[in-house]
Amino acid sequence: MTVKKTFPKILWLIFSSSIFFILLYSALFYYTKKAEKQLYTTTVEQFNNEVTKLLEVNSKPILVAIKNDTNWDEFVKFINKPDAHWYNETIGNELEIYEADYLGVYDANMNFIIRTPTPKIKSIDFIPKTEMTLLNKVGISKFYLKIPEGIVEVTGAAIHPSNDPLKNKSMTSGYFFVVRLMDSNYIKNLEKLTNSSILFTDTEATLATGKHKISALYVLKDSGNQFVGKLLFKRSFEVYFENAIRILYVIIVFFILNLIVNLIYTRKLVYYPLDLVRRALESGNRRAIKELKKTTGEFSYIGNLSEENSNQKLELIKAKIKAEEGDRLKSSFLANLSHEIRTPMNAINGFTELLLNTDISESEKREYLNVIEKSGKNLVGIIDDLIEMSKIDSNQLTPNLTIVNLESCINELYETVKITIKNNDIDFILIKPEIPAQFNIITDDIKLKQVIINLLTNALKFTERGSVTFGFDIDEEKELINFTVKDTGLGIDEDNHKNIFDRFKRVDSDISIKVGGLGLGLAISKAYVDLLGGTINLESTVGEGSTFYFSIPLTYSRVDHITVKQVNDVEIQKSEGETILIAEDDNINFLLFQKMMQNKNYKIIRAINGQEAVDICLNDPSIDLVLMDIKMPIMTGFEAMEQIRPIRPNLPIIAQTAYSSSEDKIKIEEAGFNGYLTKPLSRENLFEMINKYLDKENFNEN
Repeated sequence: MTVKKTFPKILWLIFSSSIFFILLYSALFYYTKKAEKQLYTTTVEQFNNEVTKLLEVNSKPILVAIKNDTNWDEFVKFINKPDAHWYNETIGNELEIYEADYLGVYDANMNFIIRTPTPKIKSIDFIPKTEMTLLNKVGISKFYLKIPEGIVEVTGAAIHPSNDPLKNKSMTSGYFFVVRLMDSNYIKNLEKLTNSSILFTDTEATLATGKHKISALYVLKDSGNQFVGKLLFKRSFEVYFENAIRILYVIIVFFILNLIVNLIYTRKLVYYPLDLVRRALESGNRRAIKELKKTTGEFSYIGNLSEENSNQKLELIKAKIKAEEGDRLKSSFLANLSHEIRTPMNAINGFTELLLNTDISESEKREYLNVIEKSGKNLVGIIDDLIEMSKIDSNQLTPNLTIVNLESCINELYETVKITIKNNDIDFILIKPEIPAQFNIITDDIKLKQVIINLLTNALKFTERGSVTFGFDIDEEKELINFTVKDTGLGIDEDNHKNIFDRFKRVDSDISIKVGGLGLGLAISKAYVDLLGGTINLESTVGEGSTFYFSIPLTYSRVDHITVKQVNDVEIQKSEGETILIAEDDNINFLLFQKMMQNKNYKIIRAINGQEAVDICLNDPSIDLVLMDIKMPIMTGFEAMEQIRPIRPNLPIIAQTAYSSSEDKIKIEEAGFNGYLTKPLSRENLFEMINKYLDKENFNEN
């Protein structure tokens, strides 16, 4: 009888326990599904926000650049009086800066003036008038448009004079448009930027949903806010809940058995982990996530997912901050670049116009020409820095190790820099090492010299009076060569020490603004020192001066010292009627050669391409020297050199090229040229090279 009474109680206990577990299981299943849905929804929202922000960042450089160009008095003058040459030299060559496929200009009456396309876009006048009407109101806007070549992204701005900061409609002088074709290259670049796959569609597509994929739609609209197309972004969503669901079914059976055996573990094995899941999902409680990861089974997996979700949020926030900072720095850099390029260009154009159109004295003419020459050198320096920085960013630089006599190298630098100093209030001092190098060293002397010159140039720029000293010492024990450049100049605030070698940050002050420049010298110097395997740092106090220290590895060549070379002035010899072949396809450059040598008794012959240069050299034995341009049509200077040298091995051939990096110089030397001249041409360097190789006795002896 007792058994009969107890059995129903046991059955009731089992039944009630099953109901309790079913409720508990349902709660777990609900929380799991809720976690999956919440995580998916949150990730999709974040993905949409990320896509929108990244597309804004992608368009930001164009907006910055187009604002600069359209608020420019020279552009307004062009609209009123179109000058194709001016446009091609200033606006038309900015396709690469904008990374665009088409530039178009319209006047105030919305009439097409001129364009600059790439081969991708054949259409000429396709900007709608309604967009120009809109620009009168908003000043600048971006929209999308379908043309025969495909859908394009158009950024337009109204052109105003610089004294119209409010951009009044009545003062609109014209309209300027920057167009990018949304082709496969555009999509690939966008895929890299957003780390997703992109499907381009011109239909009313909707977002696709899936457990392992997240999507985001970016609608493309024209200037009238009409639908043009859509970009469908897709990214993998590597979050899986199926295993949790399967294991939950298995838990049902084991839970019933475990409940019969020991109900005491219910709280530990079920309730507590569920509570952690709830706290982790509802508030992102890090302590709850940490405890959840310590549990076993799927709860630990959910803890890992929650932690990953939390980390992704933090990474997105950091990425956003970094992107905004990078965008700000790049925009500032581009604005500074535009200013630094336009400053010497303004001087060159302005003083050239004065020389051509006004009656001036000889002293004024010489003064103007000196300004033009200085501005040209400044412009070349800016371009060289940009090219070198581009090579550094693309990892194209490698050290060209050679045997170097360190004392000779430093003495030569000292003499070279010394003669350029025009400020008599500065003492320029070379500190000799107490213990000289025992042997010649192995390093890249070109990059080593450039680092020292950059540091000395900076020191001289920012020192009005006092001294600038530099030198080196040998640390045999640590196998290092330690260099020091010290000045008593302006000094650098301690807050700027950490940014001094950053390529996008420049320490601005009255003096730095006065001397100009992009501020890339120290960034290039640090890159060179890193390339040589060394380190660089500084000590500086405002008002007292700065000291830069850098070290490179000490590697001896174990050969005898070479004789220390002296720096001598170049003596220009008189010509004796020699025949010089100038291989140059550009008429202006050839005219410059003619004008430079018009007072000499040289016979000048011209070849307008590489093939013509080969034919003349092989058929005319009277040619005494060749000035060979590297980049020419039909046949390059390198190709022409390969055909001339076997037939006329003793003919001096000098390369003249716009390529000026150390790698380009090495390539020219390896090709067999006797020497090289870099553009822009220096008359002194030209005659030094001609004198050297037309001195037949010395040339044949060498």
